[in-house]
Amino acid sequence: MTLSWAKIRKAWAIAGSTALVIFVGWSLLAFRANATAREALRSDDEVSVHIAAEAWTFEPANPTAGTASLLFFPGGLVDPAAYAPLMRTVAENGHRALIVPLPRRGAFGGAEDPAVLRSARALIDGHDTRWIVAGHSKGGKVAAMFAHAHPGEVDGLVLLGTSHPRDVDLADAPFPVLQVLGDRDPIASLARADRNRHKLPATTSRVVIAGGNHSQFGDYGFQPGDRFATMPRQEQRRRAARVLLDALEGADRPRAPSTNVTEHTR
Repeated sequence: MTLSWAKIRKAWAIAGSTALVIFVGWSLLAFRANATAREALRSDDEVSVHIAAEAWTFEPANPTAGTASLLFFPGGLVDPAAYAPLMRTVAENGHRALIVPLPRRGAFGGAEDPAVLRSARALIDGHDTRWIVAGHSKGGKVAAMFAHAHPGEVDGLVLLGTSHPRDVDLADAPFPVLQVLGDRDPIASLARADRNRHKLPATTSRVVIAGGNHSQFGDYGFQPGDRFATMPRQEQRRRAARVLLDALEGADRPRAPSTNVTEHTR
């Protein structure tokens, strides 16, 4: 018995459609914020949370005048709520934190949409504060693009779990740059980051989180292509938060001159 080409094509179409449905379903679960993230969206006596189309704002109950603020871009496909625990920690330490959602969660060109940079620029306009810009994964690409487009508005750049910048050159950036990587992150591996290191300033500091992976920079599921972390999620989040706070606190004091690239493990 021989199969006709029509039957073969039909079988391939069914198999392909099934695989696509499985992949989409997995992705929806993988990038969905977990219960811890949802809980961090609640306003309380320490942090006021306001969700709007242009930004999700985490405002300290008792902000200190002149304290630096954080502008954060989420990873591609990731629910912005997944970064609520990280932003809440920043706000609990006295710094305003803004999550800038990406159109279509960064898919289908959403991360590259020029409207993202325009919207982010409008968000910081008029605020009497210094700004640290940060992003995770594809959000790191957007953060780097923003810093490249508006260097005079940026007092520091923090790149979490990303091998960017790939599309812009920040080698001569006038602001400090911190790069944070997990040593169990194959999506933004140290080797991939090294290939773009020449596009960062010579003074860039790199923090390698031993046991950290890609997904645990946010509070969402296990991302396709990632490796399992060997540390608890809350510990990786704590270390990432510490780097962000160091950058924010550094923006509030005079910068010491530096000429060397530094790299250390946490």
